Amino acid sequence: MPKLIIFLVFYYQFWHIKPMEDLPPLPHKPLEWVGRSLDELKALPPRVQRAVGYALRFAQAGVKADHVKPLKGFKGTGVLEVMEDFDGDTYRAVHTVKLAGVVYVLHCFQKKSKAGIATPKQTIELIQRRLGVAELMHKQRSENA
Repeated sequence: MPKLIIFLVFYYQFWHIKPMEDLPPLPHKPLEWVGRSLDELKALPPRVQRAVGYALRFAQAGVKADHVKPLKGFKGTGVLEVMEDFDGDTYRAVHTVKLAGVVYVLHCFQKKSKAGIATPKQTIELIQRRLGVAELMHKQRSENA
C-alpha cells in the first residue's frame, strides 16, 4: 500500500507539474553530496537539474525512476546513473543506494565519450574514488548515530 501512495504522489508531481512544496511529505532517506557533486549538478542545464532532482527524490523514497539504470563496471545494482538527454547532449548523475538508509550522490557530468556509449575510464575512476569517500562518510555517520 505505501508504494502505491508514493507512486501516486510522484505521478501527480511529474505529470501535473505542481510545485513540490505543495505536496504532502514523503518518507525519504537523507541525501548526501560527495565531493563537488552538488556544484556539478548546479552547472548542468535547469531541465537536466530538474530530471535529476526527480530521480533522486524517487531514490530517497526507495523507488527507481524510469530513466535510471545500474552503472556498468560496478557489482550489483547499488551504483545507479540517471540519464538525461537535452539539446543534443547527454547528461549523467551517478548515485548509490547500497549504503543503508542514505542516498549518496557521487558525480554529475555531461557525457562526452569518444568511444560510443562507454563511460570514460577517468570518469569511472572518479566515481570509484567518491564511492570510497561515501563509504567512509557512511561509516562515520553510523558511528555517530
